[in-house]
Amino acid sequence: MSVLLALFLLAGSLALNAPAAHAGSLGVGYDIGMGFLGAYNTDVDGRQAYCADLDADSPFAQTSGPETITSLDSLSRQQLAELNYVLDRWGQSGDANVTSAVALYVWSVTSAGTYNSHGMSGDTYYVGRAPASERGTILANLSTMRQQAAVNAVTDPSLSLALDMTDQYNGTLTVAAHPDSLTGSASLTNAVFADGASTRNLAVGAHPITGTPADGVPSYKIGASMNIAAAGYGAALDLYTTPGAQRLVAAVAGSSTGLSASVESPVIDLDFQPEISTQVASRFVAEGDAFVDGLTVSVSKGTWIHLDGNPVEVTATGTLYGPFDEQPTESDTPPAGAPVAGAETVTLTGAGSYSSPGTIIAPESGFYTWVWSIDKAAHGENAKYLTDSFTDRFGQVAETSVVPFQPVTVSEADQRLAVPSDALRDTITVSSSNGVWLKKDGAHIPVVFEGTAYQVPGTLPPAQNTAIDSNAVPLGTVTVTADGPGVYTSPSVVAPSGGFVTWVWEVKKSSQPEWVRDYLANDWADDYGINVETTSVRWPITVTSLMREYNVHPDGRAFDVATVSGFPANHGDFTGDGYWSPDLDVLRHTVYGPFATDTELTDDLDLTTAPVLAELTTPARNGVYKLGYTDDDKIVPTEPGFYVLVTTFEGDDRVQPYQSSPADVLERFYVPPTGTEVPVSVITQATPEAAVGEPFSDTALVQGTKIPDGAYLVFRAYGPHPAEVGAVCESPFFVSDEIPVTQAGIYHSGTTIAAEPGNVYWVETLYATDGDVIAEGKCGAPGETTVVTEQPEELRVKTNAVPTVVLGEAAHDVATVTGTVPEGARLVFEAYRQHTDEALCTAEELVFTSAAIDLDGPGDYTSDEVIFDEVGTYYWVETVIDEDGLILHRGLCGAPDETTIVTPVPETPEEPGTPGELAQTGADGNWWPLGLAGGLIAAVTGGVLLFGRRLAIARERTGYVREEDEAFEEFKAQFEGAKED
Repeated sequence: MSVLLALFLLAGSLALNAPAAHAGSLGVGYDIGMGFLGAYNTDVDGRQAYCADLDADSPFAQTSGPETITSLDSLSRQQLAELNYVLDRWGQSGDANVTSAVALYVWSVTSAGTYNSHGMSGDTYYVGRAPASERGTILANLSTMRQQAAVNAVTDPSLSLALDMTDQYNGTLTVAAHPDSLTGSASLTNAVFADGASTRNLAVGAHPITGTPADGVPSYKIGASMNIAAAGYGAALDLYTTPGAQRLVAAVAGSSTGLSASVESPVIDLDFQPEISTQVASRFVAEGDAFVDGLTVSVSKGTWIHLDGNPVEVTATGTLYGPFDEQPTESDTPPAGAPVAGAETVTLTGAGSYSSPGTIIAPESGFYTWVWSIDKAAHGENAKYLTDSFTDRFGQVAETSVVPFQPVTVSEADQRLAVPSDALRDTITVSSSNGVWLKKDGAHIPVVFEGTAYQVPGTLPPAQNTAIDSNAVPLGTVTVTADGPGVYTSPSVVAPSGGFVTWVWEVKKSSQPEWVRDYLANDWADDYGINVETTSVRWPITVTSLMREYNVHPDGRAFDVATVSGFPANHGDFTGDGYWSPDLDVLRHTVYGPFATDTELTDDLDLTTAPVLAELTTPARNGVYKLGYTDDDKIVPTEPGFYVLVTTFEGDDRVQPYQSSPADVLERFYVPPTGTEVPVSVITQATPEAAVGEPFSDTALVQGTKIPDGAYLVFRAYGPHPAEVGAVCESPFFVSDEIPVTQAGIYHSGTTIAAEPGNVYWVETLYATDGDVIAEGKCGAPGETTVVTEQPEELRVKTNAVPTVVLGEAAHDVATVTGTVPEGARLVFEAYRQHTDEALCTAEELVFTSAAIDLDGPGDYTSDEVIFDEVGTYYWVETVIDEDGLILHRGLCGAPDETTIVTPVPETPEEPGTPGELAQTGADGNWWPLGLAGGLIAAVTGGVLLFGRRLAIARERTGYVREEDEAFEEFKAQFEGAKED
């Protein structure tokens, strides 16, 4: 029945296809006369086929086919599959040993009964058709074919594909095939294999793939297809037929042998992940300027999705944290409680560069750092297109801007009041005026503050101003390096000779280390003339006075002439300004006594318990004051003893306190007991201090009612000796002339100088005319030592101008130079006429400039004489310059002792009369021998002596003279006349 069905199917196939008929012929094989063994040429399609019927005739007639069949006679599907396998692998061979083995294999399956009907193995029987030499090879090939077919032949080959996506882009293509040795070409749509190709030859197994959707699409599918040329697999054969002859079989050929499969993924919804990196537009942002951040947007996953041709809009929020006092430490999140300066948003529409809007203005100093974020949940329906939210790290240097800080200081002078040569310091409290003081590497950024101490022009306190007075003289500049906010004390500047000194502090970026400058906002300087930054270096005053006579009888009168200098010219006029107190315009002259002996009159005398004879006052101004000449201020001792006049100034904010010494021999007088004689004695007073090269001297007060005729004084100076050696008076380096002493009075030694420092000890000796010693001082006696000091290191200049001249008289200035004088230094004097109460020394007031004077060391230097052509006040200013023209020193405009007042020419005075009431001074009216004569002798021996360092250059000042004192002018005229005689 099956045979009939097969024949029926074959007939139908032939009828439908009607293939062209061709004659078969022998192909590759052996024909040695035993029968043909090998393949036949079908001559239909050029293929080799094999005989399936051992007992049929050879197929040399018209052969037709091929027809693909899935059954043949009673063969099983496995047998068909094994035949198909062997015919495919070896059937088209050109090797006769191979085709012979194929022929034997086919016969052994399709004609098994006939094949094995010869009483032996069909293999042995039919291989005899081949040459004997080839039979072993043929049988070996046959064995191999049978083994391979049994293992590899399959009845139903298959191919299937599966796609498995692990995420939106990554997955695997799984190939399943039967047999699993099949390989073929696979192609992907919207994806690539691991090597980046979309087509690849694959074997059975799982193969990684990566999706490649088109840019911007919200979703896509991945497709895969595969084709395998599965020739030789399956239970099928190609059949060729020849009427009345053998049937020929071959492996199924052509496209009918291929397997194919395809697969497509479900719709894959896409999203993308935008990320942001930033770089601030400027590392340093000035206070009040905008913070601007530059954003670089990239996509770390997918591509930016577009909907209806438009990109999905993504909102990025930038939060600016700050201020911090230093660069914050980088971290994943801001620290708890981190201050926020503001926030801004930027709409992102794709990868690229963006800038923040710049709406946040820098409020104060500090470090400010950006943190940018994208909140997925805030994007509504479009949130599904975002993979996740995004936040960058906090504290990144590239995302941090710095607002520089402004270091400032509030200062207060350590000394409100000082004296010349004091060390002036300022205490500064430094801070940042615009926020925090910035730090670097955990430490405050150091800032150099420069403070300049200026001597204020004139003698009045400075007015506060943002600009520095152009006439202010810089005394020195110091620096303080502040390593953070706090309180610091400046180095010192030496106080000048007098006047107001005010500090001006500043911060200059150019003075800072280069790495510091960008962290500072601007240069800064405080005001000039701030009261708490100002020190009054109080002027020292000098009062030189002389009692008109030394011996005064009980109920007689004593007279004193006091010369006051050192007050500012406008002293008494300053009424205060709320910070600086007004001038104290009172000098007190107190006569203390009587004292039993003059040994009580020492510097240590307790004046609070000392007896007081009289108290007089005069204005605290420069000038010559006559004391005791009127009934209102008369000095009348009533008891015998020693008396001394002490001048006191309590001091104010511009002038130092002053008190003359109770030991001053020039301010003493003596009231002897009635009918007693005063023994001859000598009291001396030496210049207490002088610098090397400066003149100094000794002065003696000779006392006694009976001075031997022909008596004379000799002064001797010993030393200089080191202080620790003590008083040594062996060989004098200075011996004065023999100075005649005719009566009680003041006598001085004349000046000398010392070439080296040390103590100089004076000894005075009063001799009789025959050379006998009447009185002699003791080596090292109190008041008889002059301390000679080294010249100061720094250059110092003290000046004393002629105080008063009559119009038409010449005036000049004298500069005393001490300290180290640089080689080539020169001195120039200038005089400025004053037109207002304010001290002005500008080009408009300049009326005189001296010739330059070469300075060859310390000493006194005198200006040219000048005759001023107008009545008025003139201020002198001295300037020392070095050989390059650099100013080493410049005097203060309006300094005391630097004023010359030009007065009008007086009318011719009348001839002076007799002394009048002054003749009543002393008992019995006999004051002339002791008064006038003593004054004459003093004039002959040097005139009025001025005590203290450089007293010899103090001059009489025009001062306060009361109308009732005019009678004294007549006495003065007589005194001057007597002196000229």
